[in-house]
Amino acid sequence: MKKIYFVRHGQSEGNSGPIRQTAETPLTEKGREQAQIVAKRCKNIPTELMVCSTMVRTRQTADAILAEVPQPVEYSDLFVERRRTSDELGKPKDDPKALEVEKVIVEHFAEPGFRYSDEENFDDLKERAKKALEYLANRPEETILVVSHGFFMRVLMSYVVFGDELTGKECQQFIRKFETENTSISVIEGMPVPLGMRWSMWIWNDHAHLG
Repeated sequence: MKKIYFVRHGQSEGNSGPIRQTAETPLTEKGREQAQIVAKRCKNIPTELMVCSTMVRTRQTADAILAEVPQPVEYSDLFVERRRTSDELGKPKDDPKALEVEKVIVEHFAEPGFRYSDEENFDDLKERAKKALEYLANRPEETILVVSHGFFMRVLMSYVVFGDELTGKECQQFIRKFETENTSISVIEGMPVPLGMRWSMWIWNDHAHLG
């Protein structure tokens, strides 16, 4: 039996500020405080390994947890946030071009094969979610803590629910309806079966530690 604990990173400057975040966007002061709080909660969660997105805001969150709960850590691009277009990254959130690009992408997200330019589309995200779960399934550890991102975690959880049959429309509805709080904890369990691993969602967006 596998048990995977997912922690979303603390509040970032991109979450709270006027600029769309990049891989280098750091935590805010509030985000660092949130990371310290969730780190103390993680002391009661026995895990054998941490897997962390390579982006700065997740690494900073992971560092806070590791200070309280020392354990082996691996950094993986499988768990980074979705890649936006070059027209959006680092741009003001009210930039007209970036807003128009995001509008088009949202309108066509569920359309098979649609790609505006150089962003990760639904097909890319679904494939990465599948690879991320396969990676976790193949790890020898039974309990793993993953530090990741809100959007990608929702894609991954929608794949947990629907598997290979996941459609863009279903994924989009999951993204819209299942919110995530910074440093929230979500949990999935995996049961080995003849054809691989059967995943089930146990906890979603638990942020009681934030009061």
